[in-house]
Amino acid sequence: MLQAMQCWICRPCGSWMRLHRSLMRSRGMRGVCLCVAAVPGAAGSRFLRKVFHRGSISLPRVCVHYQGTSQEHPAQPRTARRGPSHLRNVASSEAIKKHQKRLCAWFSHQPNEERQFGPSFSLDAVHVDPVIRESSLEEILKPSPDLTIQNQLQQPCKQVISLQNLFSVDACGRQVKNVVLYGTVGTGKSTLIKKMVVDWCHNRLPSFELVIPFSCEDLSHSHAPISLQHLITKKYQHLQDVMPMLGASNLKVLFILNGLERLNLDFRLAGTELCCDPNEPVPPSAIVVNLLRKYLLPEASIIVTTRPSAVRRIPGKYVGRYAEICGFSDTNLQKLYFQMRLSQPGCSGEKAMSSSSGEQENLVEMLLRNLERHNQIAAACFLPSYCWLVCTTLHFLYFTKMVPPSQTLTGIYTSFLRLNFSGEVLDSTDPTSISMMKYVAKTVGKLAYEGVMSRKTCFSEDDLQQCFEVKMKTERELNLLEVFRSDVFRFFLTPCVQPGKEHTFVFTIPAMQEYLAALYVVLGEKKTLMQRVGKELSEVIGKVSDDVVVILNIISKVLPLRFLPVLFNLLKIFPRYFARLSGRGRDAIAHTMADELFREEDYYNDDVLDQINSSILGVEGPMRHPDEAPDDEVFELFPIFMGGILSRRNRAILDQLGCSIKNLTAFEIAKAMKKTVIRKGRRGLPPSELMDYLFFLHEFQNERFTAEAVRSLRTINLSSVKMTPLKCSVLASVMGTTCHEVEELNLTSCNLDTSCLSILFPVLLRCKALHLQLNSLGSDACKEIRDLLLHDKCAVSNLRLTNNPVGEQGAQFLAEALAGNRSLTRLSLLHTALGDRGAEVIAQHLAHNQHLQELNLGYNSLTDAAALRVVEVAKKHETLDKVHLYFNNISEDGKRALDSLRMDRDGVRALVFLTAGTNISHYWSHILSVVQRNLTVWDHEQVRQHLVLILQDLESSRRQTANPWRKAKFLRVESEVKKMLGNLQNGT
Repeated sequence: MLQAMQCWICRPCGSWMRLHRSLMRSRGMRGVCLCVAAVPGAAGSRFLRKVFHRGSISLPRVCVHYQGTSQEHPAQPRTARRGPSHLRNVASSEAIKKHQKRLCAWFSHQPNEERQFGPSFSLDAVHVDPVIRESSLEEILKPSPDLTIQNQLQQPCKQVISLQNLFSVDACGRQVKNVVLYGTVGTGKSTLIKKMVVDWCHNRLPSFELVIPFSCEDLSHSHAPISLQHLITKKYQHLQDVMPMLGASNLKVLFILNGLERLNLDFRLAGTELCCDPNEPVPPSAIVVNLLRKYLLPEASIIVTTRPSAVRRIPGKYVGRYAEICGFSDTNLQKLYFQMRLSQPGCSGEKAMSSSSGEQENLVEMLLRNLERHNQIAAACFLPSYCWLVCTTLHFLYFTKMVPPSQTLTGIYTSFLRLNFSGEVLDSTDPTSISMMKYVAKTVGKLAYEGVMSRKTCFSEDDLQQCFEVKMKTERELNLLEVFRSDVFRFFLTPCVQPGKEHTFVFTIPAMQEYLAALYVVLGEKKTLMQRVGKELSEVIGKVSDDVVVILNIISKVLPLRFLPVLFNLLKIFPRYFARLSGRGRDAIAHTMADELFREEDYYNDDVLDQINSSILGVEGPMRHPDEAPDDEVFELFPIFMGGILSRRNRAILDQLGCSIKNLTAFEIAKAMKKTVIRKGRRGLPPSELMDYLFFLHEFQNERFTAEAVRSLRTINLSSVKMTPLKCSVLASVMGTTCHEVEELNLTSCNLDTSCLSILFPVLLRCKALHLQLNSLGSDACKEIRDLLLHDKCAVSNLRLTNNPVGEQGAQFLAEALAGNRSLTRLSLLHTALGDRGAEVIAQHLAHNQHLQELNLGYNSLTDAAALRVVEVAKKHETLDKVHLYFNNISEDGKRALDSLRMDRDGVRALVFLTAGTNISHYWSHILSVVQRNLTVWDHEQVRQHLVLILQDLESSRRQTANPWRKAKFLRVESEVKKMLGNLQNGT
């Protein structure tokens, strides 16, 4: 008995590593020339809005040639199709044309997830087919040799067959009538069939005169007897005129049965009676069985799509050809996919096609280069579904410029799972009908969570066995596990290709580990044994307690058993007590989220969006040496996904997948988060960690919660964070939940451009201190800043544009802003390439300003005339108190003239040199600190020349004074300048 209970899963020969073997047939395809094609994954089970609605992801059709082979499948010429001579009247011909038109409209429909890529993406215009390999039942049942992923990817593909040749004669010369097309989740079964239907609608599939698609999922919901003709006209009413000719031997009909795994078929005569009459009512499953038996419409051709676990449901004698969809088994196909999808016109959604086109080309080049360097990405993109996910993520990272962003990263992953698993049941023969995604969340989610908690991404066979609890399974659970391993396992986990780790598994896409871990926690699957038992006991007591109490009350009136109702009322307290315990579980979820979001070990990593970008496009520079110790694994997306999953939209999609998260649960978790996440978010966070916090608030999609969290952010320091348009959109969206003023916004060295300033415009209006140094902001950006400063709601009082190429044109825009602005009190234009003309323009408009108190024009190559002009205007200004003019090309005569103006000033202080006559300037330390802060970005030779002049001026002034105290101060400052010169010369 014990021996009988041992499943092949538990035995060494049937270990988890046997999953390597099945990959050979699907991934080991090279040296083939075929019409590349295809799609990212669709679940393959639905037709007509309900069907094929999930996986319509497609690419341009092309023909690829390489390695000297040729197997070309160009589109059929659009010649006039032979008229249906067998039809008795014109009405039947018109009915088929109407059928083609309607099928084309339905099957060309793209889901919302595809519309982001632009209007050029249509199934008819752009498509790339996956590799299809001819197989046999013996190969499906027989284990393949154990191979590593590297060997599988290098194996030549044999027995490749095109979609057009699926019904060609077999090796024995017999005409094939029944074809079983199978593949694991994500290989593109549904989209491939969709394209086949659209091709027929456009007369590119002349082998068939009539194509009738059916969804097996749709058929599984109906058990009432119905005839084949009635079933067809029920789905396609316009084919009513064709039905009398359906049985004609010369009518070439193709039936498409999509998602056979949803039907429970019984080919025994005792289970399904024979039926050869299209008008005889029988159950839908009996119609399918008799069609496959060739007892009903024997001349009709049939193509069946299914997952590998259901292939054996059809006896081999009824199958003329087995064909396996192998995905993109060669990196050349993956490269082609990425080039087409990311290079489509309108993909970036911009009007300026020239600039966006260059960005798209650069993006594709980086992706292809990383694809060549990292085999793990190639192993993941073997599935067209993951190619789609990569492209969608890149599109989100690079082309999101709306406020608020149209989608979230969590939403992308949730929609990706919906495209592949919506409505999917793991095993239709199992009475529980557990959804595939629910099973994944309970099992793979547990493995993902344990990996996150232990900081690891590679999992051994022991880890898999322990997670899936192989030794504790019942017969039903073992059957479910076998179906999961056959159909779904490779979608989430793949053998690692890193040297020395060939016998371990990793998640196909690294971020998917964090998503599933987050889903596992939020669904409440992380329970102790006591919590599980308590929940079941609470449900049982809650169901029977009221009925038992009523019965006992009746009995107690006859018999002296009054203590029994009292005892049972005490038992009713247990569900209430357990409800409090479950509430504590939600507090634990909030604490887990806060602890992972604000881990101090991760404070100085790149922000999560940069991490995702690097994982896809790689990091430019030399590759890591194999002997070098790897960095610690970082899981900063885990808490962000937890928040994103709780958003209303994602919960609605997950509910369609069988993973229900109740509104009350989400509310209680959010309530508990206020005590943890918001409190910890008020602490001073490093820039990258603060960006992660803002991104978390965006993913959470809870406006009230976000507003409460943002109100505590009076100072926002994002310096050195690469602010892409997406990050700017996130910042603008999150800050847009409130209207409070921001004391300081630091965007120093953030790679800002004009588009970023435009996105951030509403946020910048509310900032009192705005730091925009080191951002390469030119004249176009200054035009945006001018509009900002002239806005009637502008609150900016301190603006720093240091180290930006403002130039003369930019100075014109800023001067216009100065003339009309009423809030600005401090403006720093240090090292902005103004020149004399730029300074003159600012001086001309300065007279119209009545609020500026400090102006910094240092290091702008100003000569004596421009400097004197600025100071003369400043003398007449009502509020201007300080003008910085150091590090300009001012001569000794100019210095004396400025000094005389200083002596005759009306409250204006001009900071020109470190000396003031025979004394040290009060601002010498300020000037030197400015130089010290900017040494890394200023031209070293020019700085050295200025420091030499300063040193000479200090020595000359020291010799002119006889005061020993002043001499000591001069020596002190001289030592600071000499030290700075020494560091500059040594390159430190």
